[in-house]
Amino acid sequence: MHPLEQFHFCPKCGSSHFVEHNAKSKHCEDCGFTYYFNPSAATVGLIVNERGEWLCVRRAKEPAKGTLDLPGGFSDMFETSEEGVMREVKEETGLDVDRVEFLFSIPNQYLYSGFLVHTMDMFYRCYVKAENANVYSHAHAADDAAELLWIHPSDIHPSDFGLLSIRSGVEKLLAIDNQSHHKS
Repeated sequence: MHPLEQFHFCPKCGSSHFVEHNAKSKHCEDCGFTYYFNPSAATVGLIVNERGEWLCVRRAKEPAKGTLDLPGGFSDMFETSEEGVMREVKEETGLDVDRVEFLFSIPNQYLYSGFLVHTMDMFYRCYVKAENANVYSHAHAADDAAELLWIHPSDIHPSDFGLLSIRSGVEKLLAIDNQSHHKS
């Protein structure tokens, strides 16, 4: 089912004369408002420690509860994607990110409370504030994360990641990691 099929009333005036306009939008025949269904912004953070291990989280909630994930989540209103990934990393791990580097994006569908949310997942390399030599020792699982795990890329299996876009992103990150090791 197309996501727009779930919208029966105009979000501007409440009219039930809210009809398909094209594949991406619905149009209100009463007030003239056209609603375009666009993806929500979501972020994913790759954090690598001094041993080259990736910080992975175990999901505490559905969807894909109990599977591996990378820290991240939805961007809030009036927040940049960069601010969103920094906030999400702080909420899920307790770590303070002071710099991010955009890597790539992957379109996704995320089932939330029975509603299929289309997202644009933006992957970032996150650099943690290095206030002392044990910067990562303060990391702790919180919010949507049940557990934190430091895993070396050679021990990472994309199939352990429950969300399809994260799995695809991990495959891409592993390919990038392998290319960088072959160049050095």
